[in-house]
Amino acid sequence: MQLTAPTTRTDTRPRTRPVGLRDADGMAVAAFVLGLVGLLVMNVLLGPAAILLATLALRRGTARRFRAWLGLGLGVADLAVLALVVDMSNSVSWSLA
Repeated sequence: MQLTAPTTRTDTRPRTRPVGLRDADGMAVAAFVLGLVGLLVMNVLLGPAAILLATLALRRGTARRFRAWLGLGLGVADLAVLALVVDMSNSVSWSLA
């Protein structure tokens, strides 16, 4: 009695996407998340990181292009918020309180 289906697959190529494309998709998601979180905290670090990851994801040909573009825009917005708050408070650091 055989409990599993016989393997009749003749295609020996892997069914997953190449590692470089999976990494690019992960970079796009990470850029989006870092850019979003960077609007609230540590935007001096998370903004440039989001810009870098989004740029790398777009150059590697990610399937999540819109998310990479959002991460790029949010990274730039992080730096704009930092510049605005630093200009208003006349200090390098800022807090919500």
